[in-house]
Amino acid sequence: MRATNDQTIKEVIMDLLKAYRIENKLHAVRLIDSWEAVTGKLISNHTVNLYVKQKTLFVYLDSAALRNELSYAKKKIIKALNKEVGVEVITDIKFS
Repeated sequence: MRATNDQTIKEVIMDLLKAYRIENKLHAVRLIDSWEAVTGKLISNHTVNLYVKQKTLFVYLDSAALRNELSYAKKKIIKALNKEVGVEVITDIKFS
C-alpha cells in the first residue's frame, strides 16, 4: 500500500516543472518536435525555422506557394498540433 505522500516520478517531474515555471516551455518544445509528424515530411523539409511566442507559432518557410496553402489550413494545423501535445499550447500561427 502506498503512503499518501508517495508520488510517481512523472508527478514529481511535473511538480518541478510547475514550480520552476517551465512547463509551458516544455509544451512548446514538444509542439515544435511534433511539427513533422503533423504536417508531413514535405512541409517539414521546406520549414526553415519554428518558434512559439505568446501562444503563437511562428513558421518560416522557403516556399511562398506552400506558405499560401498552409494559411488556408491554419485552424486544422493548430488543432492537430495542440492535440499531439495534449494541451493548448498555441492559438494562432503566423507563416513567413
